[in-house]
Amino acid sequence: MHDGAMVEVAAGVHLVHGSNTNWVILTEGDAVTLVDTGYPSDRQAVLASLDALGHSPKAVTGVLITHAHNDHLGSAEYLSSTFGIPIHLHEAELPHARREFLHQVSIGQVMRQAWRPGVLPWALHAIKSGGKADVHMTRPEPFPKEGALDLPGRPVPVHTPGHTAGHCVFHLPDAGILISGDALVSGHPTSRVRGPQLLPAMFDAERAKARASLAHIEALAADVLLPGHGPVHHGPVREAARRARELAS
Repeated sequence: MHDGAMVEVAAGVHLVHGSNTNWVILTEGDAVTLVDTGYPSDRQAVLASLDALGHSPKAVTGVLITHAHNDHLGSAEYLSSTFGIPIHLHEAELPHARREFLHQVSIGQVMRQAWRPGVLPWALHAIKSGGKADVHMTRPEPFPKEGALDLPGRPVPVHTPGHTAGHCVFHLPDAGILISGDALVSGHPTSRVRGPQLLPAMFDAERAKARASLAHIEALAADVLLPGHGPVHHGPVREAARRARELAS
């Protein structure tokens, strides 16, 4: 799937493939919710994907971030400071977004895995794309309420810690869709496995919690998975989560 490719998953729901990372656009009339923002180098692709759907950044009523790694947070501060768009994350992820600490795979950890197929090309791409850039946020905000948010798509945040402490997936119950970020993916350049899986263990801050969070995903009624990495996955999300648990080390 080439960079910038957009897939219409349902009415008002589009998955966009950036450079190794996906984001999701939810539209309702003239209003937009953006879920994740790719790498810093994906900024023009993010803006182009909005434009392709007939929207300017000013139509974005809120940005939801699954977690504060550089390949998902890349343009959040830009969108906040330039257009005044509120950026929402789970409360436990706010200090991570402010870069009071950084739970992200280190270059040393990556290099110890460099013998694995795909790891070195991915690492070089990540660095080139801004994987080590300063993307810290000045005003990240917690979700304004429990349950469905008053944003286009009415996404429901579900806390799925493990990859990071405040990782969240976003459930679209009416559409039967789950936006899963990095809690459950369908592929990654460093993985030989295709289909639903956890990311390789080196990417998770707390692997045991990442596995345990699959139970939260299993409980959600959805049959379309929009992951942070990999293609759209069709089929019961509960089965996808079970498969990921069976594969996980």
